[in-house]
Amino acid sequence: MPKYWPGICIGLIVGAYWARVVRLVYKQRRNKTSANFLPPEPLGRALRLVWYPVVSLWIALPIYSAFRPRLLYHLPALEWIAVALGAAALIAALVCWKRMGKSWRMGIDPHEKTRLIVSGPYAYVRHPIYALSSVLMVASFVAVPTIPMLIVAIVHCGLLQWEARREERYLLSVHGQAYQDYLAHVGRFIPKFQP
Repeated sequence: MPKYWPGICIGLIVGAYWARVVRLVYKQRRNKTSANFLPPEPLGRALRLVWYPVVSLWIALPIYSAFRPRLLYHLPALEWIAVALGAAALIAALVCWKRMGKSWRMGIDPHEKTRLIVSGPYAYVRHPIYALSSVLMVASFVAVPTIPMLIVAIVHCGLLQWEARREERYLLSVHGQAYQDYLAHVGRFIPKFQP
């Protein structure tokens, strides 16, 4: 029987997030396009050797903690707020994935040109899915405050930062001035407030 319900809840939320990602990968495959689950470029493939185990741990550690909690602290109100924030991040990510439509990818394919999405959430933040994934990761650590979750959080958020910058260089090379103008007006993870 679970001893720590925030762990179960955040584990299910994170599992639902990544189940949706897998479903999007299969949906792209059915549409005869690649979601770049294994990107064609070597660096993208190498990153997946780290990233996929990190994601697996991100799903498994909260569930494990529900049965064997070894928490750094126990603040129930804060932990449940983190669970609610995680659920909100999942819902917002669903909106972003819908907005991306057929242009959604997990990695860079240097031989592919997708449509530049600059509306909806992308009108405010260049990488809303990465921003929401970061929010969900931080919420996961707050809900399940353990050393292994902290390590997973640091690695995952670091990889998101790196991947966002790689994607920006790629999109700049593909979309040129249109993307340069977009960079100037839209924040990477947080909206730019212009006077």
